[in-house]
Amino acid sequence: MSRIDRRFAAVKAQGRAALVTFVMAGDPDPALSLDILKALAKAGADVIEVGMPFSDPMADGPAVQAAGLRALHAGMTLRGVLKIVAEFRKQDADTPIILMGYYNPIYVYGVDKFLTDAKAAGADGMIVVDLPPEEDEELCLPALKAGLSFIRLATPTTDDARLPSVLANTSGFVYYVSITGVTGSARPDYSRVAIAVKRIKGHTALPVAVGFGVKDAAAAREIAQSADGVVVGSALIDALAGTLDAQGRGGPATVAAVGKLAGELAAGVAAAKERAIP
Repeated sequence: MSRIDRRFAAVKAQGRAALVTFVMAGDPDPALSLDILKALAKAGADVIEVGMPFSDPMADGPAVQAAGLRALHAGMTLRGVLKIVAEFRKQDADTPIILMGYYNPIYVYGVDKFLTDAKAAGADGMIVVDLPPEEDEELCLPALKAGLSFIRLATPTTDDARLPSVLANTSGFVYYVSITGVTGSARPDYSRVAIAVKRIKGHTALPVAVGFGVKDAAAAREIAQSADGVVVGSALIDALAGTLDAQGRGGPATVAAVGKLAGELAAGVAAAKERAIP
């Protein structure tokens, strides 16, 4: 079993959903970024998605776009992302790390080299939002061969005819985008999310994690009633950004703010005792 499989199995045995957190590597700088990853794990994040900054993030809302720009301005590169993951792994051998971003930087880096280096750094999987199933030979299939999970996104517009293609080579978990829009936008309709999760689980045995629009502990608790995982990103980045000075620099308060919100989110997920879907 992979780290991702083990973690979802463990939280299921505890009768709860997993908390999946997202932050951008290198935001606001590489050193604080590493401290933030450590704080997330300590605060109760079960899985950590690490953003790979890119200049044209078409699926991301303003908060994540700003985080990517801060990271790029701080000198973050794809090689730098993997270095942060490798440093994190020196102290944490258990928390799954998912690399999330876009294909262009990976293509430029070189697919085979990227997969080798990502695996060596201690990454467990990836989410690449701009590669559809029709392009699986580009990255998805090589990633699976390299021992990295390839996590696919399903959306409110992914119907039953399309869903089998989306799920065909997906592993680790399925990421359900709860709204039609970019990250950090409107709040999801919880009743519709529960219906969508149930529909997806009718097609796969993989865990289903729900993200986009989850902003606080109350929302995390609502989503955790029906999903196997709750993904939170923009709210954590907003907490980070709120501590930065006029030059975009952070400090200990930055790490503390992200850790505090992560702890609140973990408590919200844990409070969802009555699970609608086992």
